[in-house]
Amino acid sequence: MTHATHRTDHLPTLRPFHTADAPTVARLVTESVRGHWTYAPEYLCEGAPGTRPTRLVAEHGGQVVATARLAPFGEGVPDALRLDVAGDPASFTPLLLAQLAEVPAGFRRVLGVTREDFMEQMTFFAAAGFRNAWQSWGAHLDLTTFDPAPFEGLQERLFLAGYEPERLSPDAPEADWDALYALQQTGVRDQPRNPTTMPDPLTRDGLRDVIRREEAAFVTRWRGQIVALTRLTPRGTEVDSEGTVTHPDHRRRGVMTALKARALTWAKGESHTHAGTGGTVLNLPMLRVNTRLGYCTERMWITWEKDL
Repeated sequence: MTHATHRTDHLPTLRPFHTADAPTVARLVTESVRGHWTYAPEYLCEGAPGTRPTRLVAEHGGQVVATARLAPFGEGVPDALRLDVAGDPASFTPLLLAQLAEVPAGFRRVLGVTREDFMEQMTFFAAAGFRNAWQSWGAHLDLTTFDPAPFEGLQERLFLAGYEPERLSPDAPEADWDALYALQQTGVRDQPRNPTTMPDPLTRDGLRDVIRREEAAFVTRWRGQIVALTRLTPRGTEVDSEGTVTHPDHRRRGVMTALKARALTWAKGESHTHAGTGGTVLNLPMLRVNTRLGYCTERMWITWEKDL
């Protein structure tokens, strides 16, 4: 299927994205998130011949001035498409209408995610009939000034009560991976989530493989049993925290605060300078833990929803 070209005297020319557009589109998308992430041109590819283009561009005066991508949101939200827009706000509505004209079968809603201070996207989603459905928070910690000393008393009290934190060895026995997966599934079941904070499904072996390949996992044992887990993903000088969960029988005792303090101390010792984390605003226990640890929250991320 080819995408029709749309043009009027007052609207931009819309067409599918081509690889030659990658440098301009990468710049537009990076600017749209205020440099929060950097998008490299080499990761932007046009679709295979005969398939529906997931990314469109808007041209004006022969120059690409805006772009929109509509693609599956992720495995954790199988009924949703995600719309991302960047560039000239005047082109967002034509791009949206062109994308909606060729929505693939099997999806019932479109989601958009933007930070509350990205006003061009916020204004567009509100005007286009999306509803402000969920709010998420992000937070960062300066590890160069992180001091683990205030948490030593808590860690000592927990140790006397039988709690022992450690970094999980990649060569841990199979019983540990079984326990870790069961705990991770408990977190998926219990923790408040929204589409933006919904993790992709992981099998037991998938969890083990991702930890071995790219993460540092920290656990707390109580009488030998794994009762808490937090995972760090190193990304250059930063580490991202995810997969944090405490067994229901051991919550509200400071176990996770102590474990994350241990993990952050490790990260600082490995010369990482910043730590990031985030989640839905509904997860108040995790917000409290990160506040105690010294994380500074950023502007909220808004997930907008529109039914198809």
